[in-house]
Amino acid sequence: MFVKPVEARRAQISKGVVLAKRTGYTALLISIAVFAFGALSGFPQWTVVVVMGCLVIATVVLPIPIVLGYGIRAAEREEQGGKPFH
Repeated sequence: MFVKPVEARRAQISKGVVLAKRTGYTALLISIAVFAFGALSGFPQWTVVVVMGCLVIATVVLPIPIVLGYGIRAAEREEQGGKPFH
C-alpha cells in the first residue's frame, strides 16, 4: 500500500515524540529516586546536582513532545472521521 507523505512524516515525528517523552520521563524518575535517597542521607552535594540536572533536562525536553503528541493524535482522530478535540 502506498503511504502518503503526510502519513510518513507523521510517523517519523511520532517516533521522535516517543523517544523524547521516554527521555524526559526517565529524567523525572531519576530525579525522584535520587531525591528520596538524598532525603534519607542528608542531601550530599552530588544528589542535589543530579536532581537539579534531571529536572532541567525534563523541563527542557518534555513540553514539545507532549504538545506534538496531542497534535498527532488529534490529526489521526480527525482523519478517521472523528470530531476535533476542541
